[in-house]
Amino acid sequence: MHTTNDDWLAHQGRWVNVTFLLRKGDAEYLVTLRDGRVQRIAPGPHVMPCWTFALVASDDAWERFWAAEPQPRFHDLMAMVRFKALRIEGDMTVFMRNLLYFKALVKQLGGHIHAR
Repeated sequence: MHTTNDDWLAHQGRWVNVTFLLRKGDAEYLVTLRDGRVQRIAPGPHVMPCWTFALVASDDAWERFWAAEPQPRFHDLMAMVRFKALRIEGDMTVFMRNLLYFKALVKQLGGHIHAR
C-alpha cells in the first residue's frame, strides 16, 4: 500500500475517491485514491480493469514529464494533451474538478512508477 506523504496534496484531494488507469507505453497501473491519498498502485496487466478515467502516453512522453527539468510541451499534463502526447479517456469529471491535485499527484507518482 502506498500513501501520499504530502499533507498539502492530501488536503487538496481530501474529497477524491477514485480509481484511474495510468498507461505508460505498454505498462498499465491502476491507481486507487481514497480521501486524497494513494491507497494502491497495482501494476498490470489487468483483466477487465474498472477505472473512471485513464491517462495514456508513451514511455518517452512520461519520461520527459517526470524529468527533473521537463522540456516545453512536457512540463504539464494539459500541455501534453494540447500537443497530443497524452490522451485522457473515460469520464473526465473527477479529473477536471480536481485538476491541480491530479497535476501534482501524477508528478509525484513518477517516483513510484520508475521503481517498478
